[in-house]
Order: sequence, then structure tokens, then C-alpha cells
Amino acid sequence: VRVGAFHGHHPHTGTHLDVWRIVLGLALWGLGLLFAVYARINIGRNWGTPMTQKDDPELVTSGPYTLVRHPIYSGILIAGIGTAIGLGWTWLIVTGIAAGYFIYSAVIEERFLTERFPDTYPQYRQSSKMLIPFVF
Repeated sequence: VRVGAFHGHHPHTGTHLDVWRIVLGLALWGLGLLFAVYARINIGRNWGTPMTQKDDPELVTSGPYTLVRHPIYSGILIAGIGTAIGLGWTWLIVTGIAAGYFIYSAVIEERFLTERFPDTYPQYRQSSKMLIPFVF
């Protein structure tokens, strides 16, 4: 069964396009971005560029922060995996580099949060995962 322009080889790049890959990739990309935006909205005034230190921070553990400690990073990585599925597996290299940076940033941020919230952050850290719910 042919599905118009989405079947066969792309006329300009010669790459093979599969409808399922495009749909799955687009869905993951969209879900990842929505999750990251939801996390950004949920963290509110506590958001900043990676590893910035706010004067009067508040520990946010609600919303997407109940699933993972760094949901903005998680959402961006999900979107990156969606891009790789939809456009080509070489995008996994870019996503892998981003994952390395996000893990590094998360470790630094968690050191700061442990110092800033010594009574609550260690417990939160034990009850949640860094980037992937139930896994890591």
C-alpha cells in the first residue's frame, strides 16, 4: 500500500521514509516538548539556566517533578529520540551528546539542591529518579 509522498525514497535526499517512523517520531517529539513545557510552567520562578543559583529558591516536587527530578531535560531528550525515529538514526548522536550534558548539569544542580535543602532534598532524591521514571 502506498501512502503518497510518505512512501519510498525521499526525492531530494534518497532516504527511505516510513509512515510509522514519521508518526511515532512526531508523536514522541510533541510529547517530549509538551512535557518539558509543562515542567517549565510547573517550576515557575525557580527556573533558570542550568546550574544557576536563585537567591530564595523553593524545592518543587509536584506535577512532573513527581515522576523525575529533571523533567525539562527528560522532555527534551524524549523529543530528541522522536526526532531520531522520524528523521534518521544519526540524530541519536545529537541526543546522546545532549543526554551527557544534561546528566552532568543534573549532578551539579543536585549538589547545590542537597546543600540548599539538606532536610528535604535527600528524601526527594531517594523517592524519585533523575531522568527516566522508575529507571534512572
